Amino acid sequence: MIDALIAGRLYGVAEERTGQAGSVYVTCKVKAMTDDGDTLICNVIGFNDAVRSALLALGDGESISISGALTPKVWTDKQGKARPAIDLIAHAVLSAPHAQRTADERRAD
Repeated sequence: MIDALIAGRLYGVAEERTGQAGSVYVTCKVKAMTDDGDTLICNVIGFNDAVRSALLALGDGESISISGALTPKVWTDKQGKARPAIDLIAHAVLSAPHAQRTADERRAD
């Protein structure tokens, strides 16, 4: 397992789903930039309540940082070219709306 922190923009919208055993989770895709300007798609899944809520609160294109367990993968496009991809099991999420809510909550205390 690789413990990672990725930053990028939400690609599409997060979707809430229910597993066969009744567990609820959220999936989404994050588009991250590499050093050379290419984009890399990160497939994200989140299980805990805070992560699910944070992901569902975001819209397409919003900036996000996610930490969690990362698994690198390779897939082949239609032209037969090998492409990198990553899967991430999210443990924590930070986004602009999340940071603003956290700051507001601290001021209220």
